[in-house]
Amino acid sequence: MANLPSKRSSSKDITAFLATAARTPALSQVKGRLIFAVDATMSRQPAWDVATEIQSDMFEVAQSLGGLAVQLVWFRGRGEFEASQWTTAPSALAARMRTVNTRSGFTQLRRVLAHAREEARRTKVGALVYVGDCFEENPEVVAKEAAALALLGVPAFMFHEGDEPGAAAMFRDIARLTHGVYARFDAGAARQLRDLLRAAAVYATGGSVALKADAERAGGEVLRLSRAMHGNP
Repeated sequence: MANLPSKRSSSKDITAFLATAARTPALSQVKGRLIFAVDATMSRQPAWDVATEIQSDMFEVAQSLGGLAVQLVWFRGRGEFEASQWTTAPSALAARMRTVNTRSGFTQLRRVLAHAREEARRTKVGALVYVGDCFEENPEVVAKEAAALALLGVPAFMFHEGDEPGAAAMFRDIARLTHGVYARFDAGAARQLRDLLRAAAVYATGGSVALKADAERAGGEVLRLSRAMHGNP
């Protein structure tokens, strides 16, 4: 038959698939929701590839806290802006990320914040995570969007690749306005970014109490982020 698969799945493959499906909660069952926004302009390809490979850690760490749903948001090119469906499966999110190639263009952080605000009006969003390296917009306009998001109780975790001063200033301001946190990571530092994303997932799922408990176990970047979230140096 022309439409039948050319290779049958083994019993081992089927068992693994069913085990994964059993561990994947339905959207209605998850305790936390996180918007994962990534700058996909041309300079971001290395960090995009790293984020694609490590994003599953967000789901893993949140599983014991009640499960996590993630929505991927990205922008690139001339005004191209996309948001995926919510998913509770890391394989689905990774597959979607692998279809995206970075493309030159300007930042669209204002649209990210506006989108997060609209999502939070429809359903509870535990956190917004933003990963980017530069900022090319009107600071006052973006700050107003951040303040509007803050009214809905959504903290922004602003993860800054590199040390571009303008981006650092704006990202810090957004974190302050939304009662979130700013953290810088080095280009290619997969372990550093992994720890930051895990910490954000813990907060989105279990709140500040869960983040503090996880930070005491994990130390490192997670502990620094937790302390910043709680106003400690």
